[in-house]
Amino acid sequence: MTEKYPVLEGAEPFYFEGNQVGILISHGFTGSTQSMFPIGEAYARAGYTVCGPRLKGHGTHYKDMEKTTYQDWIGSIEEGFQWLKERCDTIFVTGLSMGGTLTLYMAENHPEIRAIIPINAAVDIPEMNPVRQLEGVRFLDGVGSDIKKPDVKELAYEKTPVQSVKEILNFMDKVRADLHKINCPSLIFVSNEDHVVPPNNSQIIFDEISSEEKEIHHMKDSYHVATLDNDQQIIIEKTLQFIEKNL
Repeated sequence: MTEKYPVLEGAEPFYFEGNQVGILISHGFTGSTQSMFPIGEAYARAGYTVCGPRLKGHGTHYKDMEKTTYQDWIGSIEEGFQWLKERCDTIFVTGLSMGGTLTLYMAENHPEIRAIIPINAAVDIPEMNPVRQLEGVRFLDGVGSDIKKPDVKELAYEKTPVQSVKEILNFMDKVRADLHKINCPSLIFVSNEDHVVPPNNSQIIFDEISSEEKEIHHMKDSYHVATLDNDQQIIIEKTLQFIEKNL
């Protein structure tokens, strides 16, 4: 699938070369790397090698996204993972929303990943299910920019392709079915108030992964896009402590 539209300013992939420890960072559904850049930059300042791929069909135009599949999104993350593997001995993975779903997918399929940090990760969104039956409608309203902090905006699509919702529903089913395969240490962030992914998703993840070392951190002052919200600094600090502990 070839993208027809140019990459939006701020939605470019980001790479920081640092030490032998790599952090793979994934943005979410209909969003862009802009939502993850501040935390990527903070991890780079701490000396780590960081890769934030742009998911196929994202950060351009929703008509590009409409033509992509969840396998395309996995492919984008796998490419970033390979880039890190060429440079690093140890790799951690983190992601927001569907980026959290991709984080879980990577842990299910790459047991060599040291540890994961899903943030408001999606594995079960019942209110999306009716879209499976939707025919003759191409686009729905956008789901981006669910942020509590005033005057902060996420760079995300204003429309959501129906076909893409069907893709993420299938992807969530696949990832949820394999949660038991995850054994690595996991730090799970969840916003107590989230208008996109029901907060109980993080409890489902906590309950169904096989990791012995797992922890949920509840964020009290952020909505869905917590990486751009009031708890951004807490995510950065707790993640850095978690990585130190697991090296």
